[in-house]
Amino acid sequence: MRIGIYPGTFDPVTFGHVDVITRAMRVVDRLIIGVAVDSVKTPLFTVEQRVAMVEEGVASLVEQGNDIVVQGFEGLLIDFAKNHDATILVRGLRAASDFEYEFQMAGMNSRLNPELQTIFLPASEHTHFIASRFVKEIARLGGDIQEFVSPEVAGKLAAKFH
Repeated sequence: MRIGIYPGTFDPVTFGHVDVITRAMRVVDRLIIGVAVDSVKTPLFTVEQRVAMVEEGVASLVEQGNDIVVQGFEGLLIDFAKNHDATILVRGLRAASDFEYEFQMAGMNSRLNPELQTIFLPASEHTHFIASRFVKEIARLGGDIQEFVSPEVAGKLAAKFH
């Protein structure tokens, strides 16, 4: 069984994330979405809220028979992957500017655990511009975010900002 990890803060989950998850399911048998507690960023939502939003975002994929698990984690990603017998890390790339950081991270993860392979999935042309930080900023300023996130996530953002 090919088990993959798709890690991120998902603050909040966007249609871009769901696109990567959908395409990752073509590569792995089970996908564990690791929602990072993350000590560098300061998320708007708690890890529990972010896990719940991701679960809502992938519910239709799970109903279609995809083996997707959503779980919060802290600490080293390689340890989280090892604890779940994962051998594949899935990373989405929106732009060339993402590549350098992700490439360095893949090299470091590979050095720490040579059994763990990173695959990069480029964002689809209809989602490549979506970033959680932009969505939060648009929502904070009262803009329309319906084409970037689900109605449930839009509602949660509206409740945070208004």
